[in-house]
Amino acid sequence: MIGLISATAAGAAARDRLAVAWPDRTRVYDGPVGDAVRRAFAECEQLVCFLATGAVVRLVAPLLTDKVSDPGVVCVDEGGRFAVPLLGGHAGGANELAVEVGELLGAEPVVTTATDAVGIPGLDTLGLPAEGDVAGVTRALLDGEPVALDAEVTWPLPPVPFAPEGAYTVRITDRAVAPASREVLLRPPSLVVGVGASRGAPAEEVLEVIEGALRDAGLSARSVAGLATVDAKAEEPGILEAAARLGVPVVTYSAEELAVVEVPNPSDAPLAAVGTPSVAEASALLGGGELVVPKRKSAGTPAMATCAVVRRPGRGRLAVVGLGPGARDLLTPRAKDELRRASVLVGLDQYVDQIRDLLRPGTRILESGLGAEEERARTAVAEARKGQAVALIGSGDAGVYAMASPALAEASEDIDVVGVPGVTAALAAAALLGAPLGHDHVSISLSDLHTPWEVIERRVRAAAEADIVVTFYNPRSRGRDWQLPKALSILAEHREPATPVGVVRNASRPDGTARVTTLAALDPATVDMMTVVTVGNTATRTVAGRMVTPRGYRWQEEPK
Repeated sequence: MIGLISATAAGAAARDRLAVAWPDRTRVYDGPVGDAVRRAFAECEQLVCFLATGAVVRLVAPLLTDKVSDPGVVCVDEGGRFAVPLLGGHAGGANELAVEVGELLGAEPVVTTATDAVGIPGLDTLGLPAEGDVAGVTRALLDGEPVALDAEVTWPLPPVPFAPEGAYTVRITDRAVAPASREVLLRPPSLVVGVGASRGAPAEEVLEVIEGALRDAGLSARSVAGLATVDAKAEEPGILEAAARLGVPVVTYSAEELAVVEVPNPSDAPLAAVGTPSVAEASALLGGGELVVPKRKSAGTPAMATCAVVRRPGRGRLAVVGLGPGARDLLTPRAKDELRRASVLVGLDQYVDQIRDLLRPGTRILESGLGAEEERARTAVAEARKGQAVALIGSGDAGVYAMASPALAEASEDIDVVGVPGVTAALAAAALLGAPLGHDHVSISLSDLHTPWEVIERRVRAAAEADIVVTFYNPRSRGRDWQLPKALSILAEHREPATPVGVVRNASRPDGTARVTTLAALDPATVDMMTVVTVGNTATRTVAGRMVTPRGYRWQEEPK
């Protein structure tokens, strides 16, 4: 919950804008400002104070305990010009909150944490639990001192300027070791604990066998990614409570899935009880990995719980990112986050130029020219298989005539793939034209480089006969100048000459143009590869110069 505090009418107006925009995330604290800050500090994960920074410093200073547990605090000036993360920039999420507040209120976020100022990711913001001399090692990174990376477990990280050797070390490990001097331990979620339990097994007994297994194997509980068990135990209170105390989710599998997993210690007891000869070992092994702790029983009499521990190999991460139509304000926050998370960026050179300034220092850029889509997809997947955090970029939405399809055709189950949607060219063009996509619509690429023209023509005819609004991608190039006239002639067999047609070039960009014409008046020679052409259906009309396709067909029933 985010606590909102203000002292003046101007501050209250901005405060209320946040409250209306985030009704489920915020709580307004009224009354004397000092009392409001104290209550919010004790009850909320974050605070936004519409007060002077000096006043907030004096108010929160007596309340501070440590950077891990203190809430994040953001100050917004009375004029709403700046949003300043004052406390808990990383651990409290205040830096990200300041950016969100700034986007909503039109304020400029003023982030002063050192790592953010120079573009180096904070060691406590990498998504992995961090132990040891975080401040000292971070300071060494900022000062340009050599910091070595000791990756006992391969894990995808953002670009961090590590050196081959150094007096400071960042170690990625799931072993239960204490950090040395000048060392930070990062705990990857590399361990899966399979759990079996009799009905009514107490949480203490489940936890005892899990913690004992980890302790005896020299493994850290902070690297446990989750507990795994059979579907029949999905609601077993002891397992659920143990997972809650460990702060991890519970994943379940059917008995049929578990029964086919080869395990070293099958048993007749679980086979009779839930239909599989193994629960603990099989559920831990089902996702792959190395069995580091075979099945062991709890110490109760009789034993009511079993567990097994599997170490899964580090997996690379491939984010397929849609950049939108080109305007910076149509690049989604999620896309920006993925770009800054990536240690390797793969993309078309002109798209890389659009977002180069958003990348962290040290990001390795692999760019190429037009016509190398499959090569870029293979490169991105290969880099992810090396354990890297990779972003593969494309324009619009990466899944629409872009890079997601060739990348996913190359990717197998050995890497994690994340899709990041973007604003497509069709949507950006439609917003400029009015509302041409108000009813059923279809997008068709007229490029026959990958698809035979016979197939494209059959799809155009189907859309024409079905009276569906059509958006043409890749409508015309120097070497393909007859496909668009042919497609328009097919549509003209089923639609009136006065049917509205929208022509948008470079949608959303500074040099972009948008115009509405008709099916009869459109000159294909004015169209190129940077253009999107949207042809209305029989219900589409031009209203005040804008294309409008109604959600129903009532306009056709009304007298003209």
